[in-house]
Amino acid sequence: MPRASVNNDVEKISLIANNLREEVVKMLLEAGSGHPAGALGMADIFAALYFKILNVDPKNPTDPDRDRFVLSNGHICPIFYATLAEKGFFPKKELKQLRKLNSNLQGHPKFGVLPGIENSGGSLGQGLSQAAGMALAAKIQHRPFRVYCVTGDGEMQEGQIWEAAMFAPNKKLDNLTWIIDRNNIQISGRTEDVMPLENLRNKLESFNWYVIEIDGHNIEEIIGACNMARSVSQRPTAIIAHTIPGKGVEFMEYKFEWHGKVPSKEQALKALKSLASLEGKIKSDYD
Repeated sequence: MPRASVNNDVEKISLIANNLREEVVKMLLEAGSGHPAGALGMADIFAALYFKILNVDPKNPTDPDRDRFVLSNGHICPIFYATLAEKGFFPKKELKQLRKLNSNLQGHPKFGVLPGIENSGGSLGQGLSQAAGMALAAKIQHRPFRVYCVTGDGEMQEGQIWEAAMFAPNKKLDNLTWIIDRNNIQISGRTEDVMPLENLRNKLESFNWYVIEIDGHNIEEIIGACNMARSVSQRPTAIIAHTIPGKGVEFMEYKFEWHGKVPSKEQALKALKSLASLEGKIKSDYD
């Protein structure tokens, strides 16, 4: 692909990601509760997945050959909802209903209430098992779709994650891509203080995963890793995406305290101003 075309894609996806971050801030302010750090940190990955990688069509959301996306750490759903709305799965005006009584946009995704949602989230650690089951079903049914699963790093303290991590290579699920949000925080502190994960790469490779480590904010690396996963045979791929929690909002970045608290009105305005400045920088970088 010509370099100019690559740059156009990167700029477009970067701008989408920044817009998604703005939507997340607005949604959380409206809701009065939610989880900003992980949602903001995963914006680049969600933008790349839905606007470059995934074979999904909002006009045909139940296509049996569509790719499946499973969100395991469901509390970062504001970025998921914002992405689905941006892609056209449902009207953007519904984003204001986040976490409200009887809303379809609850604090964790619920299967069946909105197009584009493939699993119900809530209890951490279940998503990789769900994704592995979908990938195995594709193999049994000779379907061409791929399955992508996002998990947090904190939820890797759940035993079920490691059961699924053993299962997928055993079944040679080369149609499964597992993206780990390695932001190093969880609700009670830094992961390496609460329950160390390292050396994570070595652990996954010992389970026979093909492992790629990337900068989770580098669009080219995200796309490249997902493309590489397609060429891997006879085993699943794990992408360890190193991200910054609260990315784009300086006073939130790297701080575990923002795992599950929402900004005040003043803080939200400050965050939106920061993101507006970031949008200008993105545009100037590609002029």
